[in-house]
Amino acid sequence: MLNAIWLETFTTLCEVGHFTRTAERLGMTQPGVSQHLRKLEAQVGKPLILKDGKSFTLTPAGEAVFDLGKSRRAEERALRDAISADDPKVGELRIGCSGSFAMWVYPHLLKAMQDAPELVIQVIAAPQASIISQVLEGAFDLGVVSEKPDHPRLEATPLAREELCLVLPATYEGDRVDLARLNALGFVGHPDGYAYADELFALNFPQEYLGSDRLRLRTFVNQIGQIPLPVAQGLGYTILPRSGIDPFPHQDALKILPLPKRRYHRLWSISRRGRSGFARIAAVEALMKHMAQALGAP
Repeated sequence: MLNAIWLETFTTLCEVGHFTRTAERLGMTQPGVSQHLRKLEAQVGKPLILKDGKSFTLTPAGEAVFDLGKSRRAEERALRDAISADDPKVGELRIGCSGSFAMWVYPHLLKAMQDAPELVIQVIAAPQASIISQVLEGAFDLGVVSEKPDHPRLEATPLAREELCLVLPATYEGDRVDLARLNALGFVGHPDGYAYADELFALNFPQEYLGSDRLRLRTFVNQIGQIPLPVAQGLGYTILPRSGIDPFPHQDALKILPLPKRRYHRLWSISRRGRSGFARIAAVEALMKHMAQALGAP
């Protein structure tokens, strides 16, 4: 039988795709992760990964062991659910969502945990496709996505209608917005920023806007909490959903200007069919729905 701890380390490594971040996720050192991998490979009798610089790919044996790790994790979670009391303040809960929503909702979830010492909540930022697949696999109990999935094994509940916001420095003069002024200021790019620009600017500047690849980039950052910072310092503008702006501590340094045609994303809470009846899942989903009203009615 494969060592359960080594298997869990390997499964997390496959999900995260990076040794150092896996160590951070598991509260280990990077050499510790490597040691677990080597011991698991010794048990299996075959290499599980092929390294390519700082990245790696799974061998056929690695893919099989990864599938086993995901399956065993789901079975163990199902066992814990079956034998534990259905108490809204007891148990473990994993939530997958975008980085901006994670940053926004996490403080609210911490308050809930203060009243429930036996409730363990993990919040993991992930792309939408990954959220859906991991909810289906049982790795996430709840997911928050911006498009309602059409899958027979998923349940979806509307949470909020969140506006895409044009964010400018507080020093930006006047309420007139055009592409020439914005390009003169410069775009603060981020992983979702270009798609957001295509959505918002194509809607409001249908003749002048030629695509996000034509925007003048001023800087780029992939840490969600840092995106408003260069804007606050007058270095450019950006586009973010409301949840990516509200947690920023220096709101007085930002200016949000609504464009004539507004663009919204509808947020959905998803879970595997039948699991929304678990008390802790239902309670946290209800809390998120209540708190998300501040972002906009669903």
